[in-house]
Amino acid sequence: MATLLRCRPIIAPPTYSFNHQPSLSSANFRIRASPLLRRSRHRGLRMAVAAALETPMEQQEQQQLKKGIAEFYDESSGVWEDIWGEHMHHGFYEPDSRVSGSESDHCAAQIRMIEESLRFAAVPEEAEKRPKKVVDVGCGIGGSSRYLARKYGAKCHGITLSPVQAQRANALAAAQGLADQAFFQVGDALNQPFPDGEFDLVWSMESGEHMPDKPKFVSELARVAAPGATIIIVTWCHRDLGPSEESLTKWEKDHLDKICKAYYLPEWCSTSDYVKLLQSLNLQDIRTADWSANVAPFWPAVIRSALTWKGFTSLLRTGMKTIRGALVMPLMIEGFNKDLIKFSIITCKKALN
Repeated sequence: MATLLRCRPIIAPPTYSFNHQPSLSSANFRIRASPLLRRSRHRGLRMAVAAALETPMEQQEQQQLKKGIAEFYDESSGVWEDIWGEHMHHGFYEPDSRVSGSESDHCAAQIRMIEESLRFAAVPEEAEKRPKKVVDVGCGIGGSSRYLARKYGAKCHGITLSPVQAQRANALAAAQGLADQAFFQVGDALNQPFPDGEFDLVWSMESGEHMPDKPKFVSELARVAAPGATIIIVTWCHRDLGPSEESLTKWEKDHLDKICKAYYLPEWCSTSDYVKLLQSLNLQDIRTADWSANVAPFWPAVIRSALTWKGFTSLLRTGMKTIRGALVMPLMIEGFNKDLIKFSIITCKKALN
């Protein structure tokens, strides 16, 4: 029996009884409209323009997707925390390294993912330059926010679609003595509940893949960023298309569609698609990297933990959404192995003027 991979929570988690390619093709109308959104100075006007460009069917589909995402994480977050701890994201490992099944290896790898992301984005460490206000977009149960609050002494605000996650994140912040530094609420990444230019670090760790409107997602990240702020997006992408390709192959589309249905994802996009969106917003110092090799041990480790007695019984106590998610984990591994799925980091800075 595989060793249970468990990062121990600070306080016992509650028991839950349950109780891509937008290769921009599916969103062309939104891409074409983006200059209008950029030129609009007032947030209300930008949102009104964006809303007017969406058909009622698209708005309904987005609401259904958001509802599914919230319910998925309401159901699955307790199991994840019990087995993997407070960080709901991949770990960062050396490529081709031999990784044991010990919980310390994987907890350390998840912390390293945060540190490597900060290093890649060149977030300053000096006291006078370090981030003072951080937004965590798609915060899960707040692991990254609390880590950043401790590291920088910053005020961190996290948003999630899941009421269960927001409540748990605040409980953990209080238990860790961070109630006056880390704050969590239910909020929509496509319509963030914050003023323009509010944060000097905008953090999105593995939430971008859930966003049904990538232009609006990126526009909101830029909107809440203060002049000179750093924006960090770590997300799942599909491979970049070749010069002669207009779309992914049928097999690739079908493969991603199966994953989408289990994890409540819209169509995927590529890293280069993100770069084009950032360029359209005049963001600076855009950098990307493919960290797929660095996260390769993650999904096999999650599968091993699910196959332990505790992992198996925990899954049975949740619900079908979580079980469906567990059943498609081999498809994630296959997607990585066939270079279809990419684990990407994309960073940039907002201009000072």
